[in-house]
Amino acid sequence: MNIGILALQGAFEEHKKVFESLGVSSKEIRQKKDLSGIDAIVLPGGESTVQGQLLRKLDIFIELKKLIEAGLPTLATCAGAILLAKKIENDPDSHLATLPVTIKRNAYGRQLGSFKSLLDFDDIKDYPAVFIRAPYFTELGQGVQILSQNGSEIVAIKYKNQLAMSFHPEMTNDTRIHKKFLEICGNG
Repeated sequence: MNIGILALQGAFEEHKKVFESLGVSSKEIRQKKDLSGIDAIVLPGGESTVQGQLLRKLDIFIELKKLIEAGLPTLATCAGAILLAKKIENDPDSHLATLPVTIKRNAYGRQLGSFKSLLDFDDIKDYPAVFIRAPYFTELGQGVQILSQNGSEIVAIKYKNQLAMSFHPEMTNDTRIHKKFLEICGNG
């Protein structure tokens, strides 16, 4: 199993450390050629607009979109979820648009609105979710499964091969969500 981690900007290093702690190899995706030989991909938190621009500028965008649509297991956190969303509230543009959802960027406010919350995530109980300038999902298309909510807000979903969340599991010492992703990849 070789996990690709988009390493253009954002919290990619933290995901790499989690997979290393689980004994799973990963490689940083910085160029189109880096996509070859990966069994799954992580789209990390960070600045979704910057990441989207870099995907296009570095000619990674089309190939990555094709791989995800063809079934490449995908874990997307915060900005990564925005990259996958078909529609972004109050924004006429989208990025990869492989996830039939609408997402609200910075839904909890700016940096000062960051917080932690204990959530249930699918069958995982009391997960210590870290929200940093977090979005949440406001509309879900057919086939999208809700995995977690923070109050009434939908903060984690699964659609086919894509697992997307508003929070940052890489910012905790709790590896259960990364393990769940490995199960989805068939390496749990």
